Amino acid sequence: MFTNKDIKALLWPLILEQILTGIMGVADTFMVSAVGEASISGVALVDSLNVLVLYFLSALAAGGTIVCSQYIGQGDRDRARLSANQVMMASLALSLVCCSVLAALRRPVLRLIFGTVEPDVMDAAQIYLLVTALSYPFLALYTASAALHRAAGNSRRPMIVAAAADILNIAGNAVLIFVFHMGVLGAALATLASRAVSAAWLLAHQARPGQVFSLGPMEQFKPDRAMLRRIMRVGLPSAVENGMFQFGKLAVQSTVSTLGTTAIAAQAVIATMDSCISMPGVAVGIGLITVAGQCMGRGDPDQAQRYMGLFTRISAAVSLAMCLVFSAGAPLITRFTALSPEGVRLVCRITWFVCALRPLLWPCAFTLPNGLRAAGDVSFTMWITAASMWVLRVGLCWFLCRYTGAGLWGVWIGWCADWVLRAACFLLRAKSGRWRRFNVLA
Repeated sequence: MFTNKDIKALLWPLILEQILTGIMGVADTFMVSAVGEASISGVALVDSLNVLVLYFLSALAAGGTIVCSQYIGQGDRDRARLSANQVMMASLALSLVCCSVLAALRRPVLRLIFGTVEPDVMDAAQIYLLVTALSYPFLALYTASAALHRAAGNSRRPMIVAAAADILNIAGNAVLIFVFHMGVLGAALATLASRAVSAAWLLAHQARPGQVFSLGPMEQFKPDRAMLRRIMRVGLPSAVENGMFQFGKLAVQSTVSTLGTTAIAAQAVIATMDSCISMPGVAVGIGLITVAGQCMGRGDPDQAQRYMGLFTRISAAVSLAMCLVFSAGAPLITRFTALSPEGVRLVCRITWFVCALRPLLWPCAFTLPNGLRAAGDVSFTMWITAASMWVLRVGLCWFLCRYTGAGLWGVWIGWCADWVLRAACFLLRAKSGRWRRFNVLA
């Protein structure tokens, strides 16, 4: 049983961390946008790939979090620590593969996904992809270690580390872009440095004796097939789900790239603000994985269901607050960009449209299914996400942009339709109780 004090202690650092990350992301985007529309367009294209890698790493870490949380719920700290070490090892291995492939094949990959774009946009994208790909191993170690800290109920430490890394990233951008005039390369190097520092800092804390998930002896980093199967049984469907979700976003981005540089730049700003708005809700969903996972580990699905409803309502409340802030602030935010007047109008109007619908739909579409995943009901969430993504977010978007002339509006109409279908399916699944029959640790 988690008290209100326990929940506040878990959620406030998570929410603050996500808000700070979102604010820093906005500042990062605007700093790059000051270089010109070609630079921000190149960064936006590459960030779609970078987020895909991050989603895979986060899904693997989430699988480990679910397994570790359930072991903690059972009171089995030794197996929780073993599973943590296996997650760290698997995350690092996956990141090294992604780093090698994308760094070596960056130009063919960009051409394959985004087709023919303007030469200056492609040049910026190649530079940014090469340097940020080198940061993947650091990102993997930080993501896994932060997830494990949260599974143990310590969300304060990752918040401190993330905030310091964000400040370092912004400071690096300011110096490398505006003082040394390094443009996109400067932004990429600042990202690399901040990820390296955050990974080293969090691992140093995790290595201290007495931590719930302190780094174990080297033999625990050798593959343990039984433990990896448990982690992959939860993490792999989540990774596929996240991968399909991001591939769908890449398909949408490919459609956006045909609408011209103004639409690409406007989409980059809208997507950045949308990401900021969603971050507190994402934080609540991360907390739900820990809480529901421990409840299921104790064999108490009734409490898990209670917390699913509570955390979904909290997510709706913070989403409403963020939407009010960004709806009012959109005209001011666009003044700090190099967007054309047409781009500014697109950003403001689409932001207002999305903010009107988000508090009603997004929490049930994205926060609630984290409770289902924590119980082990990962295949259902995977199939619903994939179907909704490709039919509505990708298919409807493509149809509206190509055959109706809706332009960038078609993209966001498709996104909101995707939210409607997900919310309906996950609400029905939660009420059905079928997720109660799963046993992650079997």
